[in-house]
Amino acid sequence: MSTQQTKRSIVASNWLPRLLKLVVFSVVAGTAIYWLRFSPVIVAVVEVTEGAIVAEVMGTGTLEAKQKAIISPKISGRLQDVRVDQGDTIQAGDVLFQLDDTELKQQAEMAKVGVAAAKAGLNRFEADQNQTQAVFKQAEQNHERVAMLIKSNAASPTDMDKAREQMDVALAGVARADAALLEAKQQELVAESTLAFHQARLADTVVAAPFAGLIVQRYRDPGAVAVPGSPVLSLISTEVLWVSAWVDETEMSRIAVGQPARVAFRSENAKSFRGEVARLGRETDRETREFAVDIRVLELPTNWAVGQRAEVYIETARRDKAKTLPAGAVTWREGTAGVFVQLDGTAQWRPVKLGLSNREQVEVLEGVAADEQILLPSEAAAKSIEGRKVVIR
Repeated sequence: MSTQQTKRSIVASNWLPRLLKLVVFSVVAGTAIYWLRFSPVIVAVVEVTEGAIVAEVMGTGTLEAKQKAIISPKISGRLQDVRVDQGDTIQAGDVLFQLDDTELKQQAEMAKVGVAAAKAGLNRFEADQNQTQAVFKQAEQNHERVAMLIKSNAASPTDMDKAREQMDVALAGVARADAALLEAKQQELVAESTLAFHQARLADTVVAAPFAGLIVQRYRDPGAVAVPGSPVLSLISTEVLWVSAWVDETEMSRIAVGQPARVAFRSENAKSFRGEVARLGRETDRETREFAVDIRVLELPTNWAVGQRAEVYIETARRDKAKTLPAGAVTWREGTAGVFVQLDGTAQWRPVKLGLSNREQVEVLEGVAADEQILLPSEAAAKSIEGRKVVIR
């Protein structure tokens, strides 16, 4: 064999493995492309149904009481008795707790003695006033008698001077008696005010419920010292309980007071409780861009607690006769909504016009017919299903 023939044989032997690898790769790639492009895709289907649909706005918040109060005493003192505990239902005026009143009772008794002494002094000064007025009246009559005698020269000017002096002294006595009586009346008022002050402080040792409701927290027990402003009990009214929920500000125009709502407590996710919009917040959180909506809860679960989390779904619109689909059946292309339908055994994307929607359902206004079957591909297959054969499972 010549040298040239040998070289050709070597080159041929080097290319054969490469060519074989290329053929194998082409076969594998072709098969993969075929299966990706032309192999049937297993999909589920849903039917377009006719029925009611409700558009809802969702928010998350906590259960709160419209009326609530932290109960603390007006005065400082040691707790002698706490008559209620958390979970107790009470009526307005019920005694909640009492402070030790031993010292205040003594002060009130002393104040009563002071009032009695002031009244006795007032009686004495009233008697003095009556006496001075009688003396003045007698001096005045004597002055008039001497004046008559002067006219008939039966009395001397000296007698007249004495009579005038006696009348002046009696008048000064009346003035002193009036001043003493006024001071005695003021002292009586002071004594009575002191008594009223001590009686009020004594009354403040008994703390009653300002309104009917439920005790949700007890902070102190008998023997502890309570001061004004320090909580002893936490009281709420159960007449109005609502969920203060935070809702995105973009939904503000759709919400109004009185709209029905449903409340889902996290303790009972499978059940919704009736509610209605009671109040709208007028300030948006500058960071989260949410505003508060208070949803009055019209019914509650058996076990509930103030502060527990809940989701609210506010009904903003309702249509009783609508063509609806599960929300997951709708796919979007460049801002346009559409669904996949089966046409000649293959999946085809069809644009649709949507109406009301919620988390579970959407209303289809145009693009599908009632009872038409809509393909429900997996999220991964939704981008590549169009034009491929489908197998309905």
